[in-house]
Amino acid sequence: MDQTTATQAAKPLPTVGDRHVDPHAYPDGIAHLDDQYLPMSQAKVSVLDWGFLHSDATYDTVHVWNGRFFRLDLHLDRFFGGLEKLRMTIPFERDGVAEILHNCVALSGHRAAYVEMLCTRGASPTFSRDPRQAINRFMAFAVPFGSVANAEQLRRGLRVAISDKVRIPPASVDPSIKNYHWLDLVRGLYDAYDRGAETALILDFNGNVAEGPGFNVFCVKDGKLSTPAIGVLPGITRRTVFDLCVEEGLVAAAADVSVAALKAADEVFITSTAGGIMPVAEIDGAAIADGKVGPVTGRLMALYWQKHDDPAWSSQVTYP
Repeated sequence: MDQTTATQAAKPLPTVGDRHVDPHAYPDGIAHLDDQYLPMSQAKVSVLDWGFLHSDATYDTVHVWNGRFFRLDLHLDRFFGGLEKLRMTIPFERDGVAEILHNCVALSGHRAAYVEMLCTRGASPTFSRDPRQAINRFMAFAVPFGSVANAEQLRRGLRVAISDKVRIPPASVDPSIKNYHWLDLVRGLYDAYDRGAETALILDFNGNVAEGPGFNVFCVKDGKLSTPAIGVLPGITRRTVFDLCVEEGLVAAAADVSVAALKAADEVFITSTAGGIMPVAEIDGAAIADGKVGPVTGRLMALYWQKHDDPAWSSQVTYP
């Protein structure tokens, strides 16, 4: 018996606990899990869940602003579309999910909230590798609203770097299914941080600009807007920009956007449920135009937040 084996044999085995003591901190909020409403600190997922082990999950996020959900119907459309494409089922119809999201927000008391609905493949009771044997698991939660850009960045514009990392191609993972495949985006973020930028954009498989971690990008040139067309999540805020452009008589199109075209734009902004429409002032260390928030961007930002009080675009949360 070698020394290591002897030491292990002499050392008593650790005690098996009857519950996990979680030392981590969590944002204030309410989660729905297994038909229970719980504090965020109590919302857990098994280490055997395929959502964790295989990133086999779909989700959607909607935000609440001034006590109103913004464009909830569109988020529900996308979530249920993802469930269908991934062959997942949940025990709730659309109205049931909407009610759960409403309850999470109302119980949390948050008037400005980041609200997520998600479904994982779940786990097989027999540890089978057949996804058809897994029991799909639905969860939802509401936490305080958070933005990709902070107040200072919204005022002056973000500093962005373009990474050479390539977004997962649509032939591999359908980008219209909102998913947790983020390693390409995270690697792009670290590239940006290494270069002194605040966030990143990565490329599509043709070398054009794709998207960033949790956001789409638009550029404005000669009063016309364009946004990458392929290999990107068709974001709800991205769609909202198209809708606002129709109302305002602005021309917007989804098309290939080269790195050179983005850097030569008159204005650049990004879009996300986590922050809305957010200006970009600098790409790869060089200012976009004069380096200030452009007039089209500023106009769309103002209109976007005005729509949050419009009953055609938003719905009221009933708080206790």
